[in-house]
This record gives sequence, structure tokens and C-alpha cells, in this order.
Amino acid sequence: MDDGKRQGGPEGQGGGQGRGDGKLSPLAPGQRWTVARKREAVLRLLRGESVEVLSRELGVEIYRLERWRDKALGGIDAVLREREGDPLQAELDAAMKRIGELTMENELLWKKTGRPGPLPPKRLRR
Repeated sequence: MDDGKRQGGPEGQGGGQGRGDGKLSPLAPGQRWTVARKREAVLRLLRGESVEVLSRELGVEIYRLERWRDKALGGIDAVLREREGDPLQAELDAAMKRIGELTMENELLWKKTGRPGPLPPKRLRR
């Protein structure tokens, strides 16, 4: 008997966010917090919502919400610390690639000529 109003089972199940207004709802017993749900909770904290109100609404302990927020901020810091397009590293990478190409070329030439060393054997002159 589907009346067309419910999709994906009881509220809080089926991977959705719960209500249609974009707010999260508490999880059903045995259900785990997905990354998307955690992200939405952290974004709500960062937008200025009270951690106490959010804790009551979602049924999550305050310390856990604060830990999620701290981890998110740590991840943001790590990403912002990364250098984008370091010119010295790019030059070093290009040089290492060229060294690899030349090494392979030398090995192939040595196999082709059949000689073991860099110079042909010297002939004795009498």
C-alpha cells in the first residue's frame, strides 16, 4: 500500500538525509553515519548552528560533533598547505624522466651492438 509520499523506507533510512527540507534527522537503530551525513552536520556547525541544538536534533553526542568538526578543519588546513605546481619539482620530475629515457636507450643500444662496454676493445699494435 504505497501512497506515493514515502520513498526508501522509514525516516532516516535508505541513505537519504531524512526530511525533505535538507536537514538531517536522527539515525535509525543500527544505522551508521555516512560521510555525506557527517559532512552536512559539520557544515551546519560551521554555519553557526549551536552544537547543543544540533546534538539534540541528530541524537549525536556533543564531543562527537566537535571531533568531526575538528577533523574537517584539520583536513582543510592540510589541503591548503599543499603547494600547487612547484616549478622546481616539475623541473626535477622532467629531468628524472629524461634520465630514465636515456638509460633505457643506452641499454637497448648495448644489446643491439652486443658489446659489453662503452668502448670497443683496443687492438694491439706491433
